[in-house]
Amino acid sequence: MKKILAASLVVAFVLTGCNTFKGVGKDVSSAGDAVTNTAQKTQDKL
Repeated sequence: MKKILAASLVVAFVLTGCNTFKGVGKDVSSAGDAVTNTAQKTQDKL
């Protein structure tokens, strides 16, 4: 019974970690898009 509980906790932590990394990836992607858009606007003004 304790092994099942431990395995369930490990699975929960792994899945939470995956979601966290997905969130970080989306944040980094959004920041990159913002930089790209700002660079494009600056280039258009020149």
